[in-house]
Amino acid sequence: MIEMEFDEIIHELESLSDVDYAQNMKNFGIQYVRSYGLRIPQIKRIAKSCGKNHELAQKLWNHGYHETYIMATLVEEEDKVTSSQLNEWVDEFYSWDLVDQACINLLRFIPEAWDNIFVWCDSDKEFTKRTAFSLIAVLAVHEKDLDFTRYFDILKDGSKDNRNFVKKSVNWAIRQIGKIDFENNRKAIELSYEILEIDCKSSKWVARGAIRELESEKVQNKFNH
Repeated sequence: MIEMEFDEIIHELESLSDVDYAQNMKNFGIQYVRSYGLRIPQIKRIAKSCGKNHELAQKLWNHGYHETYIMATLVEEEDKVTSSQLNEWVDEFYSWDLVDQACINLLRFIPEAWDNIFVWCDSDKEFTKRTAFSLIAVLAVHEKDLDFTRYFDILKDGSKDNRNFVKKSVNWAIRQIGKIDFENNRKAIELSYEILEIDCKSSKWVARGAIRELESEKVQNKFNH
């Protein structure tokens, strides 16, 4: 049954293949080895029709196309993800959109992934490191009651990483924390000013972007203060 379902999925991906869109993805900094050129809504629609299936997720991941990597994060059963699988998948991340989709679709549901934030943030690999900070951003959207100050030290340290997809994820995390409520806004702004004092071009970029949004009239009006 899984073989048949997998074959049907691949057939549908092939039938929807868009070479021009696949090429255009690279203009948005999306890197891949192989891609069918599908948009995220198309991938989600196919994944939804599959339901949750651990074995199917493994087959999709191993197929090695950009779309099947993302689809694997959508159909995977979070309670069946082992520690080794979790680290193997994150270690294989190669593109910012795969990182962010994995955080949104799967990692935020896995408590061990939350703990691994403190491990992944020290990785030499750009997209493994991005995973740590993107997951913080996603948790700030979906788990608003967490104490996000526990991540402030690694956010401060992560701001010094000048690699594009790391510093952008650090900035994203701080901004999302600062939009939770008034108290988190105040703390995130304080953190941003501390980062601004760091003698590092990347840190200053991260801090200025966060301050600009978090002190904006649009954000402040949300809190009625």
